[in-house]
Amino acid sequence: MSLKVDLLEGSRIALRSLANHRLRTVLTTVGVGIGVATLLAILGITQGMDTSFQAQLASLGSNSVYVSKHPWVQMGNWWEFRGRKRLTLEHLEAVRLQCTYCGAVVPVLDENDDVEFMGRSLSFVSITGSTSEYLEVSGFEITRGRFLTEADNESRRLVAVIGTDVADTFFPDIDPVGNTIRVGGKPMTVIGVLSRKGKILDQSQDLTVIIPFNTFKSFFKGNQSIDIGIQIKNADEMERAEDQLVGILRRARQTPPDKPDDFAINKPEQLASTYEQLTGALYGVALGIGFITLLVGGIGIMNIMLVSVRERTREIGIRRALGAKKRTIITQFVLEATLVSAVGGAMGTLVGLGGAKVVSLVTPLAATVRPMTIVFGIGFAALVGLVFGIWPAARAANLDPVEALRDE
Repeated sequence: MSLKVDLLEGSRIALRSLANHRLRTVLTTVGVGIGVATLLAILGITQGMDTSFQAQLASLGSNSVYVSKHPWVQMGNWWEFRGRKRLTLEHLEAVRLQCTYCGAVVPVLDENDDVEFMGRSLSFVSITGSTSEYLEVSGFEITRGRFLTEADNESRRLVAVIGTDVADTFFPDIDPVGNTIRVGGKPMTVIGVLSRKGKILDQSQDLTVIIPFNTFKSFFKGNQSIDIGIQIKNADEMERAEDQLVGILRRARQTPPDKPDDFAINKPEQLASTYEQLTGALYGVALGIGFITLLVGGIGIMNIMLVSVRERTREIGIRRALGAKKRTIITQFVLEATLVSAVGGAMGTLVGLGGAKVVSLVTPLAATVRPMTIVFGIGFAALVGLVFGIWPAARAANLDPVEALRDE
C-alpha cells in the first residue's frame, strides 16, 4: 500500500474516530486552543508594539542626529557627563560651515514648564527654543498657521507654535491661531499648530510648545548647554556624516587627541536598543507562558491518544491480522492527533488574535495581525499534535497482533 493510500485511508479513519468521540475531541481541542490563543495573543501584541515603536522612531526623523553634552541613554558615569564643557553657538557655527553632509543645522534648548489659557493649565509641557529650520530636523509639519521665522528669532517675538495635545486641550472647538497662551507665566501668541507625532517610549511628542530660540534664552535664564539638531542630506551617508561631525566638534572644542569625545551624537536608532532591553525580558516571560500552556495541551493530546489506543486494541489487532503495516497504523494515529491539534490551533488562532485586537482597542497597547502569524499558529499547533502523537502511534503499531485480538 502506497503512502498516499495510507494518508487517505488514515485520514478517513481518524475523522471517523474523532466523530465517534465528540466530547473527548472537543475537550482536547479546547486544551490545544487555549495554548495557541495565549501564544498568538502575546505574539499579536508584541508585533503590534514593535510596529508602533518603529513608527515612533521614524517620526523623530530618520536622517536627523542631535549633538548633545550627554547621550540620550546614559550607561556610563553620570558625573563624567555632568563635567563636560557646554555646547555653544560657536560649535554650532563650526558644524554649519564645515559639515558637507549636513543640511539644516539648528540650536535646540528644552525646558519643562506650565502652559495656561483662560484658567486652564497643562503641567510638564516641553518648551523648545529653536529657529526656522527646526521643522526640517524634527520631522514635524504645520497643520494650521505658520512656523517660526528668522525675524521672529532676531526680534525675540513672543510667539509660539503648539503641539496637538496642547491645541486639543485649550482649543477643542476654535482655531488656536491668534490666541494668547501663557508659557511659564509669559504671554505668547499662537501662530501655528504642529502635526501629531504620538508617543515615544510613553512620552508624548505632542505635549510641546516651540518658541524662538532667542526668546527662550530671555525667558529661561541660565548658562545652558545647547543641543545641535542636524539634518543629514542623505540618510545613506549617515556614518560618513557622523565621522565628519566628530572631527569638526573635536577641533572646535579643542579636545586633546588622547582624550575621548566630550560630546554625544544621538540618533533615534539608539532608542531601539533601550526599547529592546526594556521589553526583551517581558517578551521572553510572556512567550514562555504561552509555550508552557501549549505544552500542557500537547500532553493532553498524548494522554487522550494513549486512551484511544487502549480502547481500540482489538481493532488494531484485526487490522494487523488482515495485513495492515505498522506504517499504516502509525499514520492513522499521528493524523488523528495532528487533526485534533490543528483544529484547536485554528480556533486558538482566531481567539488569540481577536483577544489581542480587543486589548489594543481598550488599552494603549497596539496589536498587529500578520498573515504569517495565522499560518504559524495553525502550523505550530499541528506540529505539537504530530510530536505528541508519535509515541501513542508507535505504541499502537508495535502491539502484538495475537495479544491485541485477545483483548476484550
